[in-house]
Amino acid sequence: MTLNDRVLGVFAPLLAALLVWQGWGLAAPFSYEPVGPRAFPLLLAGVIELCGLWLLVHGRERAEPNPPGANARIAAMAALVAGYALVFVSLGFIVATALMAAFAGRLFGALWHQCAIGGVGLGVGLYLLFDKIFDVVLPTGLFSFGG
Repeated sequence: MTLNDRVLGVFAPLLAALLVWQGWGLAAPFSYEPVGPRAFPLLLAGVIELCGLWLLVHGRERAEPNPPGANARIAAMAALVAGYALVFVSLGFIVATALMAAFAGRLFGALWHQCAIGGVGLGVGLYLLFDKIFDVVLPTGLFSFGG
């Protein structure tokens, strides 16, 4: 099978349908924001659906094979995302995000000290943005003191 844009265009609506199926039942036990948790997966499904349809109609490009080592980095990134989801609550947003960003930075070739600085900056910066400005409650994990 030759990989091209239209192959992705066939699978995109299937992914969109999966997002709608999984996201439709999302509901918060109490209303704490106007749109609720269902809005993001449904919006994302709509964008994926439109992009998939566009690729089906206009896609003609043949995909080039991945360069050597790219498949291993893609698999490592998928494992990082899965690990991030597993430790997000127990370690907390800041620590989990800092670790995720640092290891992702290494996958893209950054030096360890750059990854550490960027990871900590991203973890703390995003925590402050979401907690103080957007008023989104995030898990504190290792930084939770007393009850």
